[in-house]
Amino acid sequence: MHPPQRIRFCESRDRTRIAYANSGDGPPLVWVQHWMHHLDHDWGHPVWQPWLDFLTRRHTVIRYDWRGCGLSDREGVEFSVQRYTEDLEATIQAAGIEKCVLFGMAGSGAAAAINFAAGHPEKVARMIVSGGHAHARLARNPTPNQIEETQARLKLFELGWSGDTPAYGQFFTALHIPDGTTEQMRAYDDLLRATTHAANAVNLVRSFQQTDIASSTAKVRCPTLVLHSRGDCIVPFEKGREVAALIRDAHFVPLDSRNHILLGTEPAWQQMAAAVDEFLTDNASPPALPSLDHLTTRERDILEAVAQGLDNNGIARGLKISEKTVRNHVSTVMSKLGVASRSEVIVRARDAGFGRNRMR
Repeated sequence: MHPPQRIRFCESRDRTRIAYANSGDGPPLVWVQHWMHHLDHDWGHPVWQPWLDFLTRRHTVIRYDWRGCGLSDREGVEFSVQRYTEDLEATIQAAGIEKCVLFGMAGSGAAAAINFAAGHPEKVARMIVSGGHAHARLARNPTPNQIEETQARLKLFELGWSGDTPAYGQFFTALHIPDGTTEQMRAYDDLLRATTHAANAVNLVRSFQQTDIASSTAKVRCPTLVLHSRGDCIVPFEKGREVAALIRDAHFVPLDSRNHILLGTEPAWQQMAAAVDEFLTDNASPPALPSLDHLTTRERDILEAVAQGLDNNGIARGLKISEKTVRNHVSTVMSKLGVASRSEVIVRARDAGFGRNRMR
């Protein structure tokens, strides 16, 4: 079972239906994942679960299935970077987001995020780019060898889709997470087939190989963190450096990994998490805590207990009152503080000095 997520649908500019979902609490973070995922299968998945846990700690995470994939429309859709950017725009508009942190993952997600940030600077407070590039291998006068290798990879991809010959599918997985465990690689390979069908996958990957967003990248003006694995087999490390060089004042963090999609079990995960945490909290002041003078003595007792992390049952036992009374008090405190979730109550209460003395 995964935490509650609300799945809704919106229409992109060409009327393709895009499935999107939100989960977690806090300010909005729009996550443009690698295309190989599924809103209804990511929770509990050994590759995606650590990312969901990490990103939803402090944010409401909005994510969506790519066109042709997951719960989004799969048939009769067009594949191009322009359409992917329109899908992101439609999702942000449908979710009612005024301003957000934008996280573009892999060459595909990074391209859509960068295009959107360049075209809608008023909507993006900060941006994270992981494993991205400004232009792909077939975008600018590719050599015959590059064309031949790309076509060979796509053919292997297509041939291996049925799973009758496991080595074909494992080739794709091994390029993305070469240092994955057996469980992670098997789960990634299985999710690949649940995400979409072979024709869509090939068309998606072919469109990514023709991406050139260098001009958009140079127009980005929001604070940007660029992450890239040193041994990335899908998007070479030099491509990540180029993205960071094109974005004014971007912060570049090389990751000691060979995986295109970072795994929660590898040492570089902590390196990534620390960089993201520092980037998202840098120069960010917590919201001012409203005056607590208007809270009653009992409401202050409740606030102290909530700040300690006690649930309603524990608070009821400690204060010797009914659990229903506790629920009513918590609702009143949330209303007076102007917050929408219990986690926000805890943050604001601890900022004001509550939660330091254990309830007896």
